[in-house]
Amino acid sequence: MTDTAADKPYNPPGLSLAEPRDFYALMKPRVMTLVVFTAWAGLVCAPGEMNLFLAAASILCIAVGAGASAALNMWYEADTDALMSRTKTRPLPAGKMERSSALGFGIILSALSVLGLAIASNYVAAGLLAFTIFFYAVVYTMWLKRSTPQNIVIGGAAGAFPPMVGWAAASGDITIDSTLLFLIIFMWTPPHFWALALYKTGDYHKAGIPMMPNVKGAKSTRLQIFVYAVILAVTCIGPVVTGMGGYLYMLVALVLNLTFMFLAYKVWQSRAGERADAADEAGLYDVTMGDRAARNLFAFSIIYLFAMFGALSAEALIRSFS
Repeated sequence: MTDTAADKPYNPPGLSLAEPRDFYALMKPRVMTLVVFTAWAGLVCAPGEMNLFLAAASILCIAVGAGASAALNMWYEADTDALMSRTKTRPLPAGKMERSSALGFGIILSALSVLGLAIASNYVAAGLLAFTIFFYAVVYTMWLKRSTPQNIVIGGAAGAFPPMVGWAAASGDITIDSTLLFLIIFMWTPPHFWALALYKTGDYHKAGIPMMPNVKGAKSTRLQIFVYAVILAVTCIGPVVTGMGGYLYMLVALVLNLTFMFLAYKVWQSRAGERADAADEAGLYDVTMGDRAARNLFAFSIIYLFAMFGALSAEALIRSFS
């Protein structure tokens, strides 16, 4: 029987002096890029004008807050990260620093980011950022992730808050439009992560994390991915209805959502996730033939989110300069 994280204590292979790049790695810089971009999009799309320096400071604070969430996540998940091929080279499972260092780093960054955003923008944005960090580190990481296959569905709210934080930083308010930005990411998150989970089932099984393919099976997960892709496409109509999205957004959203649904349909019709032993590759995109549909959707979903928020941002900038 395969050991899981619950069966064994976390014992790093040995500890050495952490380098600055190890603390930077704790902040999950690749993930942070997407978080920061969507937060910037929210700030740009919000009504009104914001001082350029304060806007840059606000985005920096949101980026630091996202990094703080990631550091706290890595502190808590060091045991499961050590069991997964995709995460075992991270600073903690690789034995490059003490867990207490990661915890302290995350707490300090959390405090600085929230305080800094309160000074640079307003208390509404700072409060939202504080709640986002709490939701990701406590509600998702410590509670949902190891207790339910709906972890990504509910926990996805943490990754959906950044554009609302950016919007609030610029306007001091939460509106229907900022909520729509939240909902787009919220509906995008399950098919994005479940596509990855389909070809990393072996990793999640070893770590004892109840991802949807491991609990409900690959067939059910593939169908749910397609259903969420359709719901996501419908959600993306919202910005057109409210006027936040114009003709450029309409065109980009149409092309992207048709492509997303097509790739999700290909996943539904594939046999992705039915070979758990195919999930042992260390690379994020390393898959066997049967899992390529899931890999393709996962890769495209990242481009999708950048392009969707990029189109909204471009239109907002064009309006502001016209």
